[in-house]
Amino acid sequence: MLGPAAQALRSAVLPPSLRAWLGPIAAFAALVVVVVGVLYAGHSEPGRVDSWIIRPTADSVRPPWRHVALATDFLGEPAGAATLVVATVAGCLLLRRPRAAALIVAGAGLTVATATLLKHLVGRTIHGDDNLSYPSGHTAFITALALMVALIATGRLGLGRTAGTSLVLAAALVAGAAMGWAQVALGAHYPTDVLGGWCTALAVVPATAWLVDRVADRQVDRMADAGRRARR
Repeated sequence: MLGPAAQALRSAVLPPSLRAWLGPIAAFAALVVVVVGVLYAGHSEPGRVDSWIIRPTADSVRPPWRHVALATDFLGEPAGAATLVVATVAGCLLLRRPRAAALIVAGAGLTVATATLLKHLVGRTIHGDDNLSYPSGHTAFITALALMVALIATGRLGLGRTAGTSLVLAAALVAGAAMGWAQVALGAHYPTDVLGGWCTALAVVPATAWLVDRVADRQVDRMADAGRRARR
């Protein structure tokens, strides 16, 4: 019989019903990140796709939409991102979901770290050599957070494969589109940078969730073994 702590750890953050779908999606997203990164490595100008969508400038949007873009952009800045992570972790702990809290911290950290590493590897810039742009870290972070919250909700609500996958992908799409629009509108990123950031989150989060589940499952097994030995 598992104790309350072990039972709280038992809830998987990568629902079994979604594993068959999210694995291939994550792999395809990783491929997109690599291919687009190779295509634009070392570039400092918008590509053909970027120019077809919009050419980023410092005043692509004007008030009042500029204020909306700035407010959205703040959510990806260190202060805004930290506030979102702390609030989400606090919510997970209040709901007694320590594994979900661990996913939020690990997923956000690994996504941002991956995006930062890719920026230096790809070397694409915008508005000057000091402004590395691919992939968009803001887009990667907010997409990852939305994706993780949707995964947690899917498990908590017991959604099936179709409903769960739809929720997860819709959350990632809405969050990524909102932040991506803000980044392009403010001239901070090219549209293809946004695509790279979105795909970075789709690649990193499922892998992180799988890893968190593996580590937590081992912890639960150790707690169960310790309980059995104590009853002998």
